[in-house]
Amino acid sequence: METDGGAGNVVRNKKLMLKDYIKGSPKESDLHLTTESIELKVPQGSNAVLVKVLYLSIDPYQYIRSTKIEKPGYFSSYSPGSVMASYGVGRVLESGHPDFQKGDLVWGTTGWEEYSLITEPETLFKIQHSDVPLSYYLGVLGMPGLTAYVGFYEFCAAKKGEIVFISSAFGAVGQLVGQLAKLTGCYVVGSAGSQEKYTLDEPEGIKNMMNIIYKRLRLEGFVVTDYFHLFPKFLDFMLPCIREGKIVYMEDISEALESCPAALVGLFNSSNLGKKVVIVARE
Repeated sequence: METDGGAGNVVRNKKLMLKDYIKGSPKESDLHLTTESIELKVPQGSNAVLVKVLYLSIDPYQYIRSTKIEKPGYFSSYSPGSVMASYGVGRVLESGHPDFQKGDLVWGTTGWEEYSLITEPETLFKIQHSDVPLSYYLGVLGMPGLTAYVGFYEFCAAKKGEIVFISSAFGAVGQLVGQLAKLTGCYVVGSAGSQEKYTLDEPEGIKNMMNIIYKRLRLEGFVVTDYFHLFPKFLDFMLPCIREGKIVYMEDISEALESCPAALVGLFNSSNLGKKVVIVARE
């Protein structure tokens, strides 16, 4: 018997699968929706965590991982026929891990599905502050927010009065870097992918990119997961900024798991305005 109940019941689980490696620009038809039965229970003796997925993050790296990566490095390809994955927010239904209990709100890597069994719970973060929108843990309080924080304070380290240029100034990370720079007293110049985004964000456009070259700017990359140890410090900084209105975060939200393919495609035609999030369930 299949029900919609709690732990131990068998339910129908919608999930989005990758048909085959994507070639060229992503299309909605590259993914397909399927439904399977799942028992809401973690395997006996396992430290896995079963979550009901509430929100999913839509990010460009999901397209990268959907292509055939010949020499895997930081990223490896999704396997054709496998469930797509991204950062998500969920509620714990059952746990074999001592750090997570039934009812806990968490964020971390989940499948593009209604219920996700997390076999590596070390990738999950428990949500301690629910007085802000839960979707923020996929953006301003999640990986994009930490990326902005680390990039600006640990790498850029701009001082008051300096000019800060931000590419993709209305994206998940860029919109935060601009606000952090303004809080520091910097002069912010941004670029965006459409005229509508320019109108919303009101950046000063770059007229001549060669001027940047002649300024002999330095380019340095980093991987945000190397800085997850700064997450508590980051939260201590960012949460008060949000509560006091010093930081405002723009989200572009779609409804239902079925909207994920269109949401992913939209990242590459500049149709999203802010951080793209999909609501899977409202509990």
